[in-house]
Amino acid sequence: MLKTKTSLAVIAALASSGVYAQEQSTTKAKIETIEVTATKRAESIQDVPVSVTALNGEALETLGIDDFNDYVEFLPNVTFQGTGPGQNEIYIRGAATTQTNISVSSVQALQPSVALYLDEQPISMQGRNLDVFATDMERIEVLPGPQGTLFGASSQSGTVRLITKKPDHFGFSAGVDTDFSATKGGENSNSVEAFFNFVLTDDIAVRVAAYNSRQGGWIDNIRNVPGEGGYIGSAVVIDRISGGVLSDPENTPVISPNNDALVEDDFNDAIYSGARFGLSYIINDDWSLLVQHTQQTLETEGVFSYDPNLAGESSTNRFIPEDNDDEFGLTTWTLEGRLDKLDVVYTGGYLDREINSTIDYTGYTNGGLFSAYYVCNHYEAATPADERCLDPTKFYKEETSTSRMTHELRVNTDVENDWRITAGIFYDEQDVDTIGLFNIANTELGFFTDLQRTTVGTDGINSDGGPFPSEISFINDVRHGIDQIAVFGQLEYDLTETLTASLGARWYQIDDIYKGSTSTVDVSRRLQAFGTLDPTELAAVGLDPAAVQEAVASGQLEVDLLDDDGVLTVDDTIFKFSLDWKPMDDLLLFATYSEGFRPPVTNRVGGGLATNQQGAFTDFRIPVYSLTDTLDNFELGMKGDFLDGILRVNATAFYSEITDLQTSRFDPTNISFLVFTDNVGDAEIKGLDSNITWLASDNLVIDAAFSLLDTELTSINPELQGIALPVGAELPYSASFSGNLRAQYFYELDGGLSGYINGSISYTGDRLAGMNMDAFVVEDATQLVYGTGSGLPIQQEAAVYDGVVYPDANGNTFRGGRYVQESYAIANVAFGITNDEWKAELYIDNLFDESAVLYIDTQQFTPKVVTNRPRTIGVRLSYDFF
Repeated sequence: MLKTKTSLAVIAALASSGVYAQEQSTTKAKIETIEVTATKRAESIQDVPVSVTALNGEALETLGIDDFNDYVEFLPNVTFQGTGPGQNEIYIRGAATTQTNISVSSVQALQPSVALYLDEQPISMQGRNLDVFATDMERIEVLPGPQGTLFGASSQSGTVRLITKKPDHFGFSAGVDTDFSATKGGENSNSVEAFFNFVLTDDIAVRVAAYNSRQGGWIDNIRNVPGEGGYIGSAVVIDRISGGVLSDPENTPVISPNNDALVEDDFNDAIYSGARFGLSYIINDDWSLLVQHTQQTLETEGVFSYDPNLAGESSTNRFIPEDNDDEFGLTTWTLEGRLDKLDVVYTGGYLDREINSTIDYTGYTNGGLFSAYYVCNHYEAATPADERCLDPTKFYKEETSTSRMTHELRVNTDVENDWRITAGIFYDEQDVDTIGLFNIANTELGFFTDLQRTTVGTDGINSDGGPFPSEISFINDVRHGIDQIAVFGQLEYDLTETLTASLGARWYQIDDIYKGSTSTVDVSRRLQAFGTLDPTELAAVGLDPAAVQEAVASGQLEVDLLDDDGVLTVDDTIFKFSLDWKPMDDLLLFATYSEGFRPPVTNRVGGGLATNQQGAFTDFRIPVYSLTDTLDNFELGMKGDFLDGILRVNATAFYSEITDLQTSRFDPTNISFLVFTDNVGDAEIKGLDSNITWLASDNLVIDAAFSLLDTELTSINPELQGIALPVGAELPYSASFSGNLRAQYFYELDGGLSGYINGSISYTGDRLAGMNMDAFVVEDATQLVYGTGSGLPIQQEAAVYDGVVYPDANGNTFRGGRYVQESYAIANVAFGITNDEWKAELYIDNLFDESAVLYIDTQQFTPKVVTNRPRTIGVRLSYDFF
């Protein structure tokens, strides 16, 4: 909550870098810093020899930051991609790749490359990071670059930490914030946030924060009108893409899906509601205990993307009611104390998350090798004149339960020593249980086979003992476990009074345990067969034992990490080294080498041959698992305060090398109708980050940040020559330039009141969508399905590479390209009045009503554009009780 102050400190505190100004006795303003815990001990942000950006609680309040999308708007080296609230991934410094689409993210997604923490607990998730509502936050810390030595797996390219406000032992306090806003062309939104801090005894304090935020929609589900930009049907697509199943498609009746009952304006609502309870107990002078529980429910309806083939930038055609219910509970505990000369911290947490989703899957019939099968092949016509395609409307339902238990014990030596040690042990146990139900084929039996196993039986019984509905034609029934243990440490040694060297290391072991099946694949038995390479077991899962043995011997298939039970185990040690020099009190220079990693991912259909055995796809096999991808980072940085403390410049130049970059692939025409992961090759990233804060006057604070990036693939996995992007291709989702500029002006009013004006503008440059060169194919499907193209720009990247033809399903030259997510700039402005107790603010977000292309989603073979909220005008009211 914002605790307003009628002094210069207030307006300066609005600087989004998390720094603030203090009014000195001489009325001379000077930037002061906040403390961060980037090195797992509290230090001034200006003294930490790593690049750190922090948004303090007052900055979060001022900038109107609440949810996941808001976190990254003012962090130019951070991007996110996803299809809506609770369905996003974070990328830092351009280390981005194609992630699995949301419909199978729980089953086959890559591990994140950026770790997300809530206080001390990692809450990163495959494909679906927790979308934690930012209420009652102390700050948000962003640590760009590998942080693996201290923060472990998935801190490959950075770490984002949400630091909550803790119970305060100094007395009672409370506050409430309300927000009401109206969105152009959309519904109204409103939210209420409140906190209460109680001191129950001299040793016990309790803090409670609660919130409810209803975010009104602006996307319209309009009536499907075939031939007018709406969905025409699948028969033409089937005939022209899938080889044809109808003798005369032009004269064959086509049933286009009907959405009349679902037509609705502003149907993409989102509701965040939850509470956090914290109890702090001071055991004695040396020991204290903090226990917190966060409970949140996120409910969304509709979609947060529009169809670019339809008129306007807020219209879509959906044929199934879509929703996403995402609930989590996180209980954490931290015991801190002192043993002789050691500070000791034991912290742990238990996360329980439940997701229930319904997704419109109609578009899945628009492309791929099996589209004819899904729509037409099951219709038995009495005569040729009766031939027709059936209604292509399809859906997908998912129920996912996730649990995560973590424990960490670490010690710190005294900060006054010439040498300082942070060391600890970490344990992490994750379990993801998911059942995904697909209605994709017009048959009651669909793909069900006679697999004799516990997950899917011949009678269609699922792993929980219940029957699958008769309309379900394909299922995923999977349990995915990830167990990790690690030992880490960091030593800092003062070589001189101004020069410090530090060395960090982390040893880890991760077990990836994948059990379950799909309707067509017994994944458990398949992995066990690869673990043993037993010919009988390989044959039992439909593989040619001799061919598999040959592929393993030649190095085409990697299976060494699997044990006889099919459990994948990986272990390694990573390092970090840095030198920092303080030539003067207000200037820090540092050089760092650091390593990060992302663990491998097991594939459901590993070892299978590509369906298309022509051109570059000849003898291509799906890897049994993707390998660990690693990132080696070199950076030079500076942090300095200049001009008597009124100008702060922090900048970091970096060079990163990624080895065995992981990516998600989905190519149902050529390879497999199931998503899998692969290692595309190696990449390098060069860049510069900078944050600048200037106290231009006693009443004006200007804050700026920018990021420059140059990314490219430097080598390609030989197995993907002629299939993947060529050498020199740019990594997706990250702009070569992005930045923002913010200004806050403060002025005094009569009656003890203060006024302020805040303005900001953020810019993001052009970015490429994904790692797969499927844009021209998707555009062809869009033209056939809707009778019009999307109008989105495409960057052509390949047709022939080193003399190798990129083939389509018929062996012809494939025209490869990716959609371009075009640049955008978003401006915000706010006007407020405050005193020591209350604040009233009028704000306009997206002042110029920019429709930004945040993400282009092609999972349904036609592009959908995820966009931002249109111009929104609102009022915020806050009141604090002391």
